[in-house]
Amino acid sequence: MKTISTLAALLLLTGTTLAQATDIGVVGLFPGKAILVVDGAAPKTYSVGSNINSEAKLIEADRETATVMINGKRKVLVMGQTVHRSGPAVSDSVVLKVGDRGHFMAQAMINGVGINMLVDTGASLIALPASEAIRLGLNYRQGQRGSASTAGGVVPTYLIRLDSVKIGGVELNGVEASVIEQGLNVPLLGMSFLNRMEMRREGDQMTLTKRY
Repeated sequence: MKTISTLAALLLLTGTTLAQATDIGVVGLFPGKAILVVDGAAPKTYSVGSNINSEAKLIEADRETATVMINGKRKVLVMGQTVHRSGPAVSDSVVLKVGDRGHFMAQAMINGVGINMLVDTGASLIALPASEAIRLGLNYRQGQRGSASTAGGVVPTYLIRLDSVKIGGVELNGVEASVIEQGLNVPLLGMSFLNRMEMRREGDQMTLTKRY
């Protein structure tokens, strides 16, 4: 159990059905396997292709995410976050936990590709280092060119629009972002995403709830 606790924080996903909800928590991830807690039961290891219960099946797993199919719908479960989905009338929300240095980090998916981002309410847009933009497959130099002042001087930037940004069960489409060619080492989750969220901090947790 100690090994499991050092691997991950608990993530809960709730999917509603006509009969009952299913709670699935991730407590460990490995290539091709995931350690899951289902409806509060003891942790159990599932291989890709295994049925979790009558409603859910594990279809993908790596060291960062587990993808389950629940009643024909794909759900991506990300380590270190909590997603509560109690029904279609409730806004999607995700809970982030503060990191060792007092910053909130979000394990996100941009255009379907995983990326770790620093939550920064001081950034007007999502900001990406050029190296990350290239890794994500973004042809950012077709974007609108601008400039930004950094510790190393004025550097070129490119304004682009991301098809999708997803954190846990919260997904936004058509989000503006800036790609910075020099001087930025960490991707920033800025206000072009956050201003569409209700943000609430309680102790070492921050809850983001989608407003629109």
